Amino acid sequence: MFPPNISRSSLRSCLGKSGFSIIEVLIVITILGLLLSIATPAYEKYEGRRDTNQAKQDILAIQTAIDRFYIENNHFPDSLAEISMNQIKDPWGSPYFYLDVANYDKKSSDAKVRRDKKLKPVNSDYDLYSAGKDGLSKPPFTAGVSRDDVVRCNNGKYLGFARDY
Repeated sequence: MFPPNISRSSLRSCLGKSGFSIIEVLIVITILGLLLSIATPAYEKYEGRRDTNQAKQDILAIQTAIDRFYIENNHFPDSLAEISMNQIKDPWGSPYFYLDVANYDKKSSDAKVRRDKKLKPVNSDYDLYSAGKDGLSKPPFTAGVSRDDVVRCNNGKYLGFARDY
């Protein structure tokens, strides 16, 4: 029945030691949990940087199209639809926002103009921005919902978060 060089007692000792104990399984689960708790925030931070960089690239592309339109027509477009850029969504799925500041009607649009921490307009030509991850925005950068907005300021000399401007 059994090969002559294996005894029943050695076979039982081998079979009795196969598998993992509950302690060993718990240790492995704990280690995996620790690794996930470290890796998840790092990945989320990477995703945030990636999405912000994509929004900046989109804003630069839209800015180029707006500037080209201005050179050809000697005025800024009334909307992003006029330059066929209204279908572009930011990385968080919201549309980009645009306002021709140079030709706006002060009475009707003054409340829409983006403003810095001192409540001064941040552009004299046009406002172009993404509402950020939360998809919410208000004209002054001091508003809490505006802090994550990716904005174009100083007529294109600054591109980044509203909170950093």
